[in-house]
Amino acid sequence: MPRARKPENRGLPMRWRFDHGAYYYQVPIGSEASWDGKRTFRLGSSLPEAYKVWADRIGALETAKTIGALLDRYMLEVVPTKEVSTQTHNRIAVRPLRAVFADMGLLDLKPRHIYQYIEKRTAKTSAKREVEVLSHAFTKAVEWGYIDLHPFKGQVRLSGEKARTRYVEDWEVVECLSLSSRRIAGSVKAVQAYIRVKLLTGMRRGDLLRLTMSDIKDDGIHFTPNKTKNSTGKRLVIEWSEELRATVDAAKTVRPVQISPYLFCTRKGECYFDKSTGRAGGWDSMWRGFMKRVLSETKVEAHFTEHDLRAKCASDAATLEHARALLSHVDSRLTDRVYRRKPEVVKPLR
Repeated sequence: MPRARKPENRGLPMRWRFDHGAYYYQVPIGSEASWDGKRTFRLGSSLPEAYKVWADRIGALETAKTIGALLDRYMLEVVPTKEVSTQTHNRIAVRPLRAVFADMGLLDLKPRHIYQYIEKRTAKTSAKREVEVLSHAFTKAVEWGYIDLHPFKGQVRLSGEKARTRYVEDWEVVECLSLSSRRIAGSVKAVQAYIRVKLLTGMRRGDLLRLTMSDIKDDGIHFTPNKTKNSTGKRLVIEWSEELRATVDAAKTVRPVQISPYLFCTRKGECYFDKSTGRAGGWDSMWRGFMKRVLSETKVEAHFTEHDLRAKCASDAATLEHARALLSHVDSRLTDRVYRRKPEVVKPLR
């Protein structure tokens, strides 16, 4: 079990540390010759300088001949461009990958090694996600010119997680919206308003919780899906319907702070999402409390998640294409496979 990193070293690449006003790299045993014979190599006194020295040194030494070196560059250049929560997951995924593959050459990895890795890992779901990170790292290795062909893409078939099938019935929504509240604003009313907006728009939790008053315009709700803002950057507009406009107006009135720039805000008027962690702990806690009341005070017996509400929106859409557009998916196959959960009604031949 690796030792917990000191607070000042958290977020730094593996083997980096900040000490006495400078950043240092702990050289792996056996690699000292490539780092001027040192076990601890000084990178610089500032983070930009340290990154530059590191990148120059890595490039000059052509150290990306092993999977460990590839993962070093991947963590340095690719992971920081992802969402904060995804960065955390990637860092966790890389640890067991390093333990197994760090010293293996890039050209030595074969599909059988991936199958063996999955087989020996007890946490199969985690192992598959770790392999996804490794696969993306090898995709970048092709892009960076380290190798000509991805060693296992298209050659390894891993069974995916079973798609969730929970469909939230209309009467269950009615029960949730009938839950009483002693306050005219705040938690219960806010969650109920959130449910109404989500069922009409299908927006992801992150996009809905980040929605601001300036995003609500005369012709509809304007937003860029946070999941794809760094890739496609496509901006969407959900046009007003009479019901959607009334629902958003109602959501405004139940905010605990009326002057907040966010449609859904904390008691301080702030966004529920913490930019430093990528989490919305306050909202998650409020949702859990709401669902606890729903299960104990209404006729709803089976728990459902707010992600199930997104699936209900897709399931209730008249066509698959409309569902795909609402959920901001590029490929309708994902919409159909994961989010369209209503039974398909088929007419008999005669």
